[in-house]
Amino acid sequence: MKFLVIKRTVIWSALTVIVLCAILAMPLGENSISAVFFGDNLRKIPVYNVATTEKRVAISFDAAWGADKTEKIMEILKEYDVNATFFLVGFWAEKYPEIVKKIHENGYEIGTHSNTHPDMTKLSEEQIRLELEQSIAKIKNASQEVDVKLFRAPYGAYNNTLIDVAESLNLQTIQWDVDSLDWKGISGSEISNRILSKVKEGSIILCHNNSDHILDALPIVLDRLKLQGYTVGCIGDLVYKDNFTIDRAGVQHLNTN
Repeated sequence: MKFLVIKRTVIWSALTVIVLCAILAMPLGENSISAVFFGDNLRKIPVYNVATTEKRVAISFDAAWGADKTEKIMEILKEYDVNATFFLVGFWAEKYPEIVKKIHENGYEIGTHSNTHPDMTKLSEEQIRLELEQSIAKIKNASQEVDVKLFRAPYGAYNNTLIDVAESLNLQTIQWDVDSLDWKGISGSEISNRILSKVKEGSIILCHNNSDHILDALPIVLDRLKLQGYTVGCIGDLVYKDNFTIDRAGVQHLNTN
């Protein structure tokens, strides 16, 4: 009988620990209860996609090397009457100022993709700030009226310092939840199949402005998305600017309280 009492005590203690761990792991805004309880260092998360019931998605193009296909991309976007976001590296904007100007004049959103395309998690706070400030300066040198509000980290690599510095410059850090993998040289049909199989309400699609088969894939993607009832636009029109939280999966939620 004494053995049973001890056994039950052990079981209840174990269950209590399990329940407590589950509670502490619950999200609390952008963080978790465990982080608040134990004083853990909190990892900040960029926006990967947006929680919405509306059939809206954003498409984006990172520009770092080459520009041969950029104007044709804009022609296709115009043909399908959709907006898009172009994330420009500083040295790219410096090399192709006329194309930067055309992107802006055609009404497409421009964000920064750093100045020299490094892994910015390996940089100091001062170096990160310099990367962002120099890239924005080069974009504005090409087209003075551009208002840069978005930032995408090279290689998708980020840490708290990077996001903090971006926020101090009024930049919203953006990732993606649909990776076209167009930079791998895969065919247009493979690119479009990847995108269309993964896209959902609130998705952010990652493409590159000079990938081998983006011009083959883009009309297919835009045509199918429109047939499925999606509105395709720029990231700035999709994401929330304030009164939001980002969960640990990078999903941005509008606060309703």
